[in-house]
Amino acid sequence: MSTDPLVDLARLEGVPSELAAARDSVDVLLRDRGLRVVSAEQSAQALLAAARASAALTGDPDRWLPGAVRLARELPALSALVLVSPGQALARAHALAAHGEVGDDALGRLRDDGEAGRRTAALAELLCRPTEAPALLLAAIAHAELAVVAPFGSADGLVARAVEHMVLIATGVDPLGVVVVESGHAADPAGYVHALDGYASGTVSGVRAWLVHCARAVTYGVSASPLVR
Repeated sequence: MSTDPLVDLARLEGVPSELAAARDSVDVLLRDRGLRVVSAEQSAQALLAAARASAALTGDPDRWLPGAVRLARELPALSALVLVSPGQALARAHALAAHGEVGDDALGRLRDDGEAGRRTAALAELLCRPTEAPALLLAAIAHAELAVVAPFGSADGLVARAVEHMVLIATGVDPLGVVVVESGHAADPAGYVHALDGYASGTVSGVRAWLVHCARAVTYGVSASPLVR
C-alpha cells in the first residue's frame, strides 16, 4: 500500500485505462497540448454550458441556474485558489451558488455538523497535499466528497461539480476551462446519482465505479466543448 491514498485508488482495476483515455481526449481537443487559441465567445459558451448542465442536475434548474452561472463565471479565479486555499475557494463558491437562496449569514459557512466539518477539513488537506495520482482522480474525489458530505446544506451539488472543474483547470488538465465535464454528468442523471451512491457506500467497487464515471464524464465533456463545433 502506498502512503499516498490517491495512488492506491488510481490502481483499481480498470481505472488507469479510463483515466488515460479521458486525458488523451482532452489532449486531442487542446491539439496535443499546443493549447489552441480560444476566443472569449468560446470561453463564455463553455462556462454557460457547464452552468446549465450543473443546474439541470439539481432537479430544479430554474431555481439554481442563476447561482450556477455566477459560479461558472468565477471558475478561472477560483481555480487559482482551490489547491492553495481550498477553504476560501469553497466558501466563495457556496456564496456565489446559494446567493438569494439562503440567508446572508449562511453563505460560505459550513453547517453545524462535526462529521461534515471533519471531512471537509480532510478534503482541504488532500487538495493541498502533493500527490503522484492523476489530477483527474483528485478532481473526482473532491467532487464526490463534497456531494456526499453536503457540508453547506444547500447548493452542495453545484459546489461539488464546480470544484471538480476547478481542479481540472488548476492542475493543467483543462487549463482553458473548455471541457464541459458537467455535461458528462448531466448526460445520464440516474447514472450520476447511482455512481455517487456507490462512492458513498465506501466499497471498493463503489469507489471504482465513481472514478470510471468521472473519467467518462470528462471524455463526454470534450465532445460537448464549443471548440469541437
